[in-house]
Amino acid sequence: MGGVQRRKGTKGKNKNFHRTFKTRHYKRDQDQVHEDIKPENQEKWLNQEVNEDLPGLGQYYCIPCARYFNNDESLKTHQTTKVHKKSVKRANEKPYTIEEAEECGKF
Repeated sequence: MGGVQRRKGTKGKNKNFHRTFKTRHYKRDQDQVHEDIKPENQEKWLNQEVNEDLPGLGQYYCIPCARYFNNDESLKTHQTTKVHKKSVKRANEKPYTIEEAEECGKF
């Protein structure tokens, strides 16, 4: 007498799931990273206070990728990867300004 069970909706139909998933792994935007790689701002990121909530107590931070690492070895391994090299290249590019975006939209 078990009867046929109806399948529940998948995660694709759940709007709340998508909203939380998009913001869960949020990193810094490219214009923010571009500001962070300036020498006066780099010192702030590289000499952070100990924070128990962050991986590696917040002492191992990759500025172009905006990521924390557990130890120095994993940070150095990350710096040899293709993902890091692409982030460095993207961070060194000058970001678009609002005026440039408005000019492009006029046509």
